[in-house]
Amino acid sequence: MAEGNQSGPIRTAAIDQIMSDVKYKGQILARTNKLESAIQSGGVMGFAVGLIVALILVLVPGLMLGGL
Repeated sequence: MAEGNQSGPIRTAAIDQIMSDVKYKGQILARTNKLESAIQSGGVMGFAVGLIVALILVLVPGLMLGGL
């Protein structure tokens, strides 16, 4: 008899495992897309704040030391 056409608990368990993996990867992709959207929406504000902080960290010590 041909054993290539078996449908039993082993095959069902393998399919359940694959479906679980696909669901997990889908959730990871959804979370990643949400995070990237949040970062992109706040990107200009974050860049502006970072630029101001960087300028303060460079200019204040320079002014205090009299180098500028």
